[in-house]
Amino acid sequence: MKILIRATNWVGDAIMALPALRAIRGRFPGAKISILARPYVADIYRGQSICDELISYDPKGAHAGIGGRERLAQELRKQKFDVALLLQNAFDAAWIAWRAGIPERVGYARDARSLLLTKKIPVPKRGEIPAHEQFYYLELLRRADWINSLPGESFVTLDVSEEHRCQAEETLLSAGARPNAIRIAIGAGASYGSAKCWPADRFADFVNRFRGHADPDVILFGTASEQKVSEEIAAGMNGSSISLVGKTAIAALPELLSRCHLFVGNDSGAMHVAAAVGLPVVAIFGPTDPHGTAPITPRCTVVQEKPYCSPCFLRRCPIDHRCMMSVRPEAVEAAARAWLRSAEVASG
Repeated sequence: MKILIRATNWVGDAIMALPALRAIRGRFPGAKISILARPYVADIYRGQSICDELISYDPKGAHAGIGGRERLAQELRKQKFDVALLLQNAFDAAWIAWRAGIPERVGYARDARSLLLTKKIPVPKRGEIPAHEQFYYLELLRRADWINSLPGESFVTLDVSEEHRCQAEETLLSAGARPNAIRIAIGAGASYGSAKCWPADRFADFVNRFRGHADPDVILFGTASEQKVSEEIAAGMNGSSISLVGKTAIAALPELLSRCHLFVGNDSGAMHVAAAVGLPVVAIFGPTDPHGTAPITPRCTVVQEKPYCSPCFLRRCPIDHRCMMSVRPEAVEAAARAWLRSAEVASG
C-alpha cells in the first residue's frame, strides 16, 4: 500500500502531529509512506523514521498558483498512491489529493472540501476528545478506523544525530558562545501574529534579573522578520548576547537548540522544537490556550496571566495586549531559575 500524508503547515502543529504520524507508521509497517509538506516542515521531519519519502510542497516557489499546484498533482499522480490522509485542514489539501487521482481521500469534513473527500470525518466537538492538539490528529485516525484508541504522549521527541549536534556546537562557538557556560535560548517571535509576543523590554528585563544570579550566554533565535524585536531585546540587556536571528535555517533549529540548556519564549514553533529536543521550557502564553498547544513535555513551566478576554486566539490584539503585558519578568525569571537549579541537582 502507498500512503500520502499531507502534513500541517506550521512547525508547532507539525510536532504536535508526531504522535499521529508514529501511530500510522506502527499501524502500517509494510506500507510506503510519503509525507507532502512545506519545505520547512519537511526539514523538521527529516531523519525521524516516520516515513519513506518527504515531498516538498512550495506554494511560494515551484508550486505557486493554480499551474504550480496542478504540476504537483500530476507528479503525485505518477506515484499511484492508494490513499491520502489529510492532516492539513484546508481545501487546498483535498484539491491536490483529488487532482492527483488518489482513490481514497481521508480528512476532516471542513473548509468546504467534503465533496473532494471519499471518507469525510466529522470534526470533533468540544469535549469529545482531550483538549490538546495532538489528540485532534489522533482522533482523525481513530475515526478513520486506523487506530483503536488515542495513544497520547507525554513527551514528544525529535531525534538529533550526534553529527548534527557537533556541527551545531561548532556553529555556536563560532558565533561567540562559551564552551562551559549556561546557554539560554530566547524565542521572542511567533509566526501566528504579534498577539502571541511578549514585549521586547520584558525579555530584556528577565535576562537582566537572571544575570543578577548567574552568567549565562543568551542566544537569540528567530527568523529575519524578527530582527527588529531581537535588536530591541539586545539593546535593553546588561551585557552581551548572541544573535542567530535570520542567520540559520529552520532545519538547523533542532540541533542548535539541543546545545542549549533552557528555552524561554512565546507560544511558537521554536518552543515546540526546544521541548522536543529535551530542553526545559518556560513558555509565555497570552491569547492562546496552553491546554491545547503547550509543548508535549513534562519539562515545561507555563507563565500566563488570564484577563477576561483570554484566550481570544486573535493574531493581533485590538485593545491593550493586557494578557501579555501582565506577565511579569520576575515570574519568568523564577521559572527559569527553578529549571536550571533542578538541572544542576541532577548533574550532581
